[in-house]
Amino acid sequence: MPLTFYWYPNCGTCKKAKKWLDAEGVDYKTVHIVEETPSERDLEDLVGKSGLSSRKFFNTSGKKYRELNMKEKLKEASEQDMIQWLASDGMLIKRPIVTDGEQVTVGFKEEQFREVWGQ
Repeated sequence: MPLTFYWYPNCGTCKKAKKWLDAEGVDYKTVHIVEETPSERDLEDLVGKSGLSSRKFFNTSGKKYRELNMKEKLKEASEQDMIQWLASDGMLIKRPIVTDGEQVTVGFKEEQFREVWGQ
């Protein structure tokens, strides 16, 4: 079964991750994270399976994150608030997100990809 690769094509980190997956011959389908932003339910599932907090799913270096003053908002936010914000705008989501339905990685670190997605 192919992996699901949530990405934004203009994102340099996403391009590096895609290049790594291609070089390793990993089967995946791409999902444009802005055009097809994951739903709240999908995000809850991804967060749960990742073992990370919802906070780790925010693209803290993104323009939208700064424009919306998310750093301050997150200080008092509930998990549900965070999921709702993430589902409201794909540009708020750290990327890429890769999943096989059981495991989830957020961002790209070659060592982690090799460990989790290596053939």
